Amino acid sequence: MSAKPQLDALTGARGLAAWFVVIYHVRTVFSQSLPADVIGIFAKGYLAVDLFFILSGFVMWLTYAETFRERGLRGIPDFMIRRIARIYPLHFVMLSATVGFAMVLTILGKEVPSEFNFAELPLHYLLLQNWGFTSELAWNDPSWSISTELGAYLFLPFLAIILTRRQMPVTVGIGLIVGLSLLLNMIFRASGHGSLGNDITGLGLIRCLIEFTCGVMVCIIWQQRDKASGKPVFIGSIIVSIASFVLWQIGLLRETLAIPIAFSALLYILAITSDWRRNPLSASWAVNLGLISYATYLAHFLLWRLFKIGFVTDTSNVGFATMLLFFASVWAASYCLYHFVEQPGRRWVQSLTNVTKAGQGKVA
Repeated sequence: MSAKPQLDALTGARGLAAWFVVIYHVRTVFSQSLPADVIGIFAKGYLAVDLFFILSGFVMWLTYAETFRERGLRGIPDFMIRRIARIYPLHFVMLSATVGFAMVLTILGKEVPSEFNFAELPLHYLLLQNWGFTSELAWNDPSWSISTELGAYLFLPFLAIILTRRQMPVTVGIGLIVGLSLLLNMIFRASGHGSLGNDITGLGLIRCLIEFTCGVMVCIIWQQRDKASGKPVFIGSIIVSIASFVLWQIGLLRETLAIPIAFSALLYILAITSDWRRNPLSASWAVNLGLISYATYLAHFLLWRLFKIGFVTDTSNVGFATMLLFFASVWAASYCLYHFVEQPGRRWVQSLTNVTKAGQGKVA
């Protein structure tokens, strides 16, 4: 199998998106120190998850489409093992840490938050909590999107069997992105919701599957950039991305339509410009943030709970130095979790697979 291109800008974008989610969850601390317009931007941090979904579709297609083209559905076991090895060890550790926190509160006789629902805990360990089985976010809240990503991983092989049968024209790929965005918008409108952050437990899975598929389409278009006159598509992506954001901000496009289109166009721009010299998202600092971004995303929510107990009395009035300490703690925890949990956990799961597949070659 040919080597895959290294698109560092996508890794850098993932790192910044993870920190946008962190700031979204702590935004109330800045309510008295920053302008309302800035707080309004922070309040849209949940949209970083939509970028994650689209990015994931792009990267999964880039990495595994050839496998499914060559092996068909026989490639599913190796693919799923590799994905579980990637996402599950850290999820298990952070969920278990949250359970430990709840048990300490119980032992100390403290009030246990209602979202620590022990009856639903098996669903969270199985990463099935956001498949329509629950009515509200619980335990380690950010893991809801990892639950839906698991659904997308199960969906990808069947999507790949369809899409690898013949080459897809660029115009068809663009049309599918628009069509999928319209479909997502229709689903949210029919449910009475105008924001992608509404009804996460009810609409999060379909939100993920549709945006993940948009990312797949972007990758297919990007892979054909030489054949389909990449420059017009690139310029068009810039126009579409900017126009979608502007029309959303002035109220002419709903968020549920504008964001999937805007982020899909933005992703194409990021992929095209990834190898440009002095691209800040390809710089080492951004790439390093991206490498530990999964740990940042899964760890920050529990860390904020713990940090508030020790250092915060009023979440609407927290000092700048205190927040710097929290952000430094999140970065340090992310670094440690990446190197001492996430990476070793991945290798351990894959080593178990290698044992069971002895004599059949290395797992892809």
